[in-house]
Parts: sequence; structure tokens; C-alpha cells
Amino acid sequence: MRLYPAIDLLGGSVVRLAQGRYDAATVYGDDPVAVATTFVEQGADRVHIVDLDAARSGDPVNRVAIARVVAAVSGRALVQVGGGVRSVADARELSDAGVWRVVMGSAAVADPTLVRLVANVVPVAVGLDHRGGSLAVEGWTRDSGVELADLAVRMEGADAFVVTDISRDGMLTGPDTDGLARLAAATEVPVVASGGVGTLDHLAELVRVGSLEGVITGRALYENRFTVSEALAVLGGRS
Repeated sequence: MRLYPAIDLLGGSVVRLAQGRYDAATVYGDDPVAVATTFVEQGADRVHIVDLDAARSGDPVNRVAIARVVAAVSGRALVQVGGGVRSVADARELSDAGVWRVVMGSAAVADPTLVRLVANVVPVAVGLDHRGGSLAVEGWTRDSGVELADLAVRMEGADAFVVTDISRDGMLTGPDTDGLARLAAATEVPVVASGGVGTLDHLAELVRVGSLEGVITGRALYENRFTVSEALAVLGGRS
């Protein structure tokens, strides 16, 4: 399995939200380049960035910071970016900045055909962010009324699915291994787990699912529950 250390940006700062709540943000610093560089120096060859401002409002205020991160780790790690990617133009701007893959959530839920159009510009991971199986959009602030399983089978052009159980995100209580296993068994699209990882044992549980492409983790790294290098050892030494 691949490891995707996460950097969530809000107003230029590195933060983590609890269960997707913007009023429950913990700030971990104001230098995303330094954070990304530390992850890469420990062995990560992927970095996952979320522009929380763009996800909520559509205002891509963190694009300059994202471009700086991409430049800093160029040649050593690939950067995947989500949050506010709602058009081909958004995807092209990120691709031009050197982003390897974009993550589309709200726009993909609203118009699944957009995924194939964006995939002509840059690889697309579709973010399936859900509460109890119902997909949330607009920075997780609104329930879309669309079921995760229904959308997954209709999504064409996706390079991967990034699946986040919002109730577990940032809580360190463990991932939804059963739900992830069911989705991975139902699709040929690679599935990346996100949300709930708080210990090395949680990572081992995901490895035992046996069909996941990767895992995104953030808060556990920031709070020194484990290091990138320790996580890679559990995942088989592969970032």
C-alpha cells in the first residue's frame, strides 16, 4: 500500500479538521513547504494536499502555496491535490503547477461526466466523502443525497477513489475497514482509504483488507502517533 501524508490548508496554515468541521480546526503550522519536505525526507513519495478554502467557497487562495510545495518536492515526490477542483480550468491550473493528480468531490457528484473531461488534462481521483454512506459536498457542509455505492459504479474516467468516512476523519479512532473492503471488491478502480487512522495497528488493519491502493493520514503524523518511516514499514516499505 502507498502512504499519502496529508496537508490540509486553511488560510495558508496547515490544519486538521475534526469530522470535517471548520469550527473545529487545529493549526499545526504556517509553512506547508517545510511540512511536505519533512514527509519526503522520511521516505514519502506521495503528498496529499487539500485546499479547504477552495473546497468550501471555491476561492483558490492556497494555489500559490500548493505550487511552492510541488516545486520543493519535485523529483522526489508526486503531489495530489483536492479541494475546489470544479472545472477543467481548475484542473489545468493545478496541472500547469506540476500537480500529479487532482481530487474531485463536489463537482464529480454533481456531474460525473466532468471527470472524463478533466481526465483528459490530468489524472483524477474522485473523492467519495460520506456520512453513513451518503456523500457530502461543498467542503463537507452539505449532504448531496447521493449514495456512495451508487455513484462509484457510474463514475467513468476515475484514476482512483479517495474514500473518506467523515465521522472518523481527524478522530484517530480507526478506519472503516469493512466499508472500504466492500467498495474495493465492487470496483476495479483503485481505492485509497482516508479518515480515522490513529495508530500503526490501524494501518495494519488496512493492509489486511488486501485490495486497497493506499492510505491518507494526517493528524496521527502531526501528533507523533507514528512517523512516516514507521508507517512505511507497516505498509511494506512502499510509499
